Amino acid sequence: MPELSPAAQAVLDAANGAQSYGPDDCLNESRWVAAAALRAAVEQVMPEVVNAVGDEHDDARRDQWVRIRCKFLAIADELEAQ
Repeated sequence: MPELSPAAQAVLDAANGAQSYGPDDCLNESRWVAAAALRAAVEQVMPEVVNAVGDEHDDARRDQWVRIRCKFLAIADELEAQ
């Protein structure tokens, strides 16, 4: 079996960790797993710190990056709050 990429492994690890410690209710457990996987994917694809490219669009690009990241994390928060 081929080795997973770091991003895929992070999502799998988060999902396995959430499943191990989640509530007994299957629906709630699914939400915890989904939230953990989403958070892991966001960390791999859209880390908190963005490297500047060095052009006049850096500020706009960083602002857009942060907004998109926050939207994904808000979905994870919503899943965990249920």
